[in-house]
Amino acid sequence: MNQGLGRVPFFGSYRPEDVQFLLKPIDIDPIDVAEKERLIQSGRRHYSEMLSRESLPSARYLEVFHRALAMGLRPMVQGVLDLASIIAARRPSEITLVSLARAGTPVGVALKHVLREVFGRDSAHYSISIIRDRGIDRNALRFILDQARRDPAGLVFVDGWTGKGVIARELRSALDNFERDQGVRLDADLYALTDLAGVGVAPSDVDYLIPSSILNATMSGLVSRSILNAHIGPDDFHGCVYYREFADADLSVWFIEQVLSAVRVRLAEGYAPQTRPVDPALARARSAALLSAIRESFGIQDANFIKPGIGEATRVLLRRVPERVIIRDPEAPQVAHLLELAREKGVRWQVDRALPYQAVSLIKGVNDA
Repeated sequence: MNQGLGRVPFFGSYRPEDVQFLLKPIDIDPIDVAEKERLIQSGRRHYSEMLSRESLPSARYLEVFHRALAMGLRPMVQGVLDLASIIAARRPSEITLVSLARAGTPVGVALKHVLREVFGRDSAHYSISIIRDRGIDRNALRFILDQARRDPAGLVFVDGWTGKGVIARELRSALDNFERDQGVRLDADLYALTDLAGVGVAPSDVDYLIPSSILNATMSGLVSRSILNAHIGPDDFHGCVYYREFADADLSVWFIEQVLSAVRVRLAEGYAPQTRPVDPALARARSAALLSAIRESFGIQDANFIKPGIGEATRVLLRRVPERVIIRDPEAPQVAHLLELAREKGVRWQVDRALPYQAVSLIKGVNDA
């Protein structure tokens, strides 16, 4: 298999031993967020074809992030320890972490270090693209299996969290198709820190603040979300933008060091990582009930307009056109960054004490779509 320029792994702003991004860095003209939303909702363009300009967080938002980190690091660290324990138990020989770019990347990096340092297990870590309605990057999968010669039985697909479960279902469908076409069976379970939708393997189903979820490229190796457009040839990896200009503000490696330091503290306190994932049935029922109630209350026809949980709600405010944010408890420190983003962007928010999650964002329907 020839490896062209579109299939050269790189590690972004991480250390080479942390991760190999199986993505093709490209240049792309950024598109206004509102225009992007119109094109998506009209069906004229798929979201993966476009990218809005990413900017650095404001000084005030960074202050909120650091407060969130101080509060949210401990539960995230416990989740990383537990998820690493689950993976180690389920992969008795070779382990290959395949994180879903980009929310899964920091989690995959942390897991790689914890598996080695705590469980004595070496692993490889690749970060690849999966796109709703477009599937997984098959060239990246073939690279892992053929060129890197990784055992198919050792692959573990990793993300930060689940929202409605769309990506977990996309993964399962894509890997079913991959098995049918390529004759290679891969474990289609999605491993995440918390599984709000009840569709994966996770130590928790609680909507807690994962600090890496509230920043963009400066928390993910300076890499954008993945892109699949005319710049991507049939033999290329899916694309990305590499934000070299953000290097001075990058927190990617620093954050991993914070996680590992907190891991050592937690273990010194006597924490014993759990090997049993949470039963997904309750989360699945809770997710279905919430989506039904939101659709009825707000007259929403397209479930893609509903983004439940802190992580998904944050991403709407960072890169989509929000209609509103619904908050369970505006005094809860876990949602302070959401309220700050809503203030900065002029987005309305309301309180619903009955929410099963900390927050839900709704995407605004575009009138001329």
